[in-house]
Amino acid sequence: MSSRLTKIAAGTAALAAFALGGAALAGATGGDDSEGADRELTGATLERASAAALRATGGGTVNETERDSENGAVYEVEVTKPNGSTVDVRLDGSFGVVVIEGEGNEDESAESE
Repeated sequence: MSSRLTKIAAGTAALAAFALGGAALAGATGGDDSEGADRELTGATLERASAAALRATGGGTVNETERDSENGAVYEVEVTKPNGSTVDVRLDGSFGVVVIEGEGNEDESAESE
């Protein structure tokens, strides 16, 4: 009877070890993906975020896009404005502007006058 109990305990321990190892491997792989290419915007999301950011800045060039979580934003679009300054436009999930950050912030009110 103790031999059977020992085998059951060993089997349970082996299964637990495999489960923990698999979970650790999945977590490590998932961490790499979420930090890398999956953060960059693509397709329709890229197009909508870029268009919203360019409307907010009055034009310019989109340099970089990514998913974001700062200041309540979902997306971040880096734009070089027509005056040469670079700003980060943070957008919510509906592509509405949350905040525009960067060296051009002081010039935005002067440009709109």
